[in-house]
Order: sequence, then C-alpha cells, then structure tokens
Amino acid sequence: MNKPSTALSNIPVVREQIKKCVRCGQCRTVCPIFREYQTENYAPRAQVFLVQMLRDGEVNPQDEKVAQKLGDCLLCESCTRNCPSAIPVHEMVAEARSYVAEQRPSAARNLVFDKLWSHPGRLQAAVQTMGLANALGLRTLARKLGLTSLLPGDLSQAEKILKNIPLIPAHSRLRSITPAQGKKKGRVAYFLGCGTDLLRPETALAAVNVLSRAGYDVVIPSGLRCCGLPHFANGEKHLAYQLAIHNLLLLKKLELEVDAVISDCASCTSALKSKRYTVEGLQEEASQQGIAVRDEVLKAAEWLQGRVIDLNAYLVQEGALAQLAGNWKGTLKTPVKVTYHDPCHLARVQGVRTQPREVIKSIEGIELVEMKEADVCCGGSGTFSLTHYDLSMKILNRKVENILATDAHYLATSCPSCMTQLEHGVTEAGTKIQVVHPVQLLDQALRKN
Repeated sequence: MNKPSTALSNIPVVREQIKKCVRCGQCRTVCPIFREYQTENYAPRAQVFLVQMLRDGEVNPQDEKVAQKLGDCLLCESCTRNCPSAIPVHEMVAEARSYVAEQRPSAARNLVFDKLWSHPGRLQAAVQTMGLANALGLRTLARKLGLTSLLPGDLSQAEKILKNIPLIPAHSRLRSITPAQGKKKGRVAYFLGCGTDLLRPETALAAVNVLSRAGYDVVIPSGLRCCGLPHFANGEKHLAYQLAIHNLLLLKKLELEVDAVISDCASCTSALKSKRYTVEGLQEEASQQGIAVRDEVLKAAEWLQGRVIDLNAYLVQEGALAQLAGNWKGTLKTPVKVTYHDPCHLARVQGVRTQPREVIKSIEGIELVEMKEADVCCGGSGTFSLTHYDLSMKILNRKVENILATDAHYLATSCPSCMTQLEHGVTEAGTKIQVVHPVQLLDQALRKN
C-alpha cells in the first residue's frame, strides 16, 4: 500500500464531493461508456471509487492500469448533470488524471500538450504537415505499406479520422478586424479556437461573415492560445491554467472595445466559462501551488465573467436572425432536411439547446428533423476518439444510426471536434450527408445568388 496522497486529498472537489456519493447507480443510466460495456467497472461511480482509492493510497498512481481506467471516461458530464447528489464526477476524474500524470511523467504527452498544443505556430505546422501528407497521398501509401500500424495505441486506426485536413487555416484568411456591414450594432471579439482554425476554417469564415452582416465589427485578438480544455482533460491541469492566464491578459486588453467574447466552438466557450478563467478558480489553483495570483490576472478574470457566449446564443439573444432574414439572396435547395446533434459542452455544460435550432429554423427552405437521442455524446470528446478508437466508434455507430433514420441532407452541430467525429461516421457509413455548423447554413443562405 502507498501512503495517502496529501496533494489529491487536499483538492476541494475530491475532499468535499466523494463523501456525497450514495452509490445509487443513477449515473449508469446515462453513461455512454457503461451503455456499451454494461459492467460496473465502466460505470461513473466506479471512477468515483477509483479516485477514492487513489486518495487513500489503496492503488498506485504510477500503475499503468490506473491511468488507463481513468482514461475510460468521455468527460461528457452526463453523469454530473444527472447525479442526485450533484457530484461533479467529470471534475473529479480530471483532477485525478492530473495527479496521476504528475506521478507518471510522459515525454509523448509533454511533446503533444506542452511543446505543440500550447504554441499555436508549432501546432499549425504539425497539422499542416499532416494535411500536406494527405494531399500528396502519403498517408494512403503509408496505410497500404502498413506503416501506420507502427503508431502507438489506437492511433494506427484513429489517424483515419483526421482526413481532408485543410492546408490553409482560418486565421490566414481573416482580417484582425472585420467591419460591420450596414448599420453598426456593436463590436465583438471572436475567440478562434484550434479546432475551428485548423480543421474547420470554413466555419470561421461563415461566423465572421454572419456577424459582420448582422452589424458587428468582429475583432480576432492576436496572440491567443488554446483555451486549455484539451490539456485539462488529459491530465495537464497546470498547463491549462497557464494558458488561461495568457488568454485572460490578452482578452482584458479589449475591455473598452468589445461587448462580448464569442466562439463557434462548444468546447472553447465552456472552457472560457470554466473555473480556470474565474477569480475563485485561479486563487484555488494558486493556493495549491503555494503561489499568489497577480492582481492584473484577477481583474482580467473578473472582467471576462458574463461576456463569453456561444455564437448561436448570441445571434438569438441579439435578435440578429430576424434582421438577417430580410437579406436572403435566395433559399437553399428545397426541400432541405437538417438534423442537429447537441455537443456535450454546449447542451449540458452551458444549457444551450434551443438557440442552434432557432438558427437552423430561421433559414428559408429548411426543415429541422430531430434525431433520436440528439444530446447523447458522439464519442469524439476531443482526443478521446484518438486514444480509444474502438470504443469511440461503438458510441459513434449508435449516433450514425439515429442520423440516418432522419433522411437528412445536412447534419449540423456546434463543435469542431463533434464535426470531425460525425463526418468520419457518416463517411464510413457511405452516406453523402454534409456535416456543418449551423452558422454555415446561415452563411450559405446569405451568400446564395
């Protein structure tokens, strides 16, 4: 047995929440992972038990099996939102991952999350290299030669998900300030996330165009880095906080210039609203590290609160849809059926469910067809599909079945990670369904001749 971990036991979510678990099993009824395996070992409460054993020193944090088991969670928050005791299971699991990661240093994890993902230029170079290899057919050749089988873990299969990578990122095609078209209503900051920028640039172009047409100057702050959610989800909590501080200080510079901070990415908005970007969260993390937080960082966090909002929600809140409806240059091909998938970080974390649907239904010629279990996780969850490919595909296949049952022409969702995962699913199913962000449909209707 190991001695109890002081570091883990002192983390508030572990210290205060574990004792609230009454072992009711309600979490099992909503967990996508448990749904596939139907064994207690994969239930959310099993994760709670594991964290408790880590806290009490009953399992070794350096044990590979412990790290793997903590990794068997999507962090989709289904269990958290349905827990009768209101236990934030996802937070507890993420904190435990961070603790275990500290005990098990990894050169590969350090390379991905510190050396690459924390530096936009390096991340862009890495992604563009993959895109160039794909364009030249090198990835296809590598598969035929069996070279991809040399990749670690599930990556030999999961690399198929990241196909058709754009060669030109969104930030290279957008101005730092795009002026409002027509009567100006305000000025907003657009948080251009990694996924949208590098994998879904067409979404960013649509977002900026729609906001501009709705009467807003759109400012893309220079120097912003990843929101930090991928780092936090993969055990790099301290890096996530460092990224938060960096972004907070840059966003605060816009204090007198913008009315809101907007993103089209569910993960980015959820991260910017998380405690890592709050005064309380920053102070808590600093206390655990035995350091102080600079006043300018706390002032930036205080300023940001209440200013972060999802793109769909902002368009609805500001009454932009009615205004844009008068600018249709035509309709989409009629009749067009669209179905919508609720990203976990948007529907559950932020409560944004109706607004994306309002955006879709506002477009002439579109019929919104609801799919079964629209708010069940698609299995992507950022990097989860890359590290747990087979399990991720089982969850995705259920989602694709529900999508196909709608006979939709378009599948809309509001998260670049979900878009990539779902596009892989419908492509593998042999369908021609186009995966888009709701704002892309809006943009198409505005641009159509």
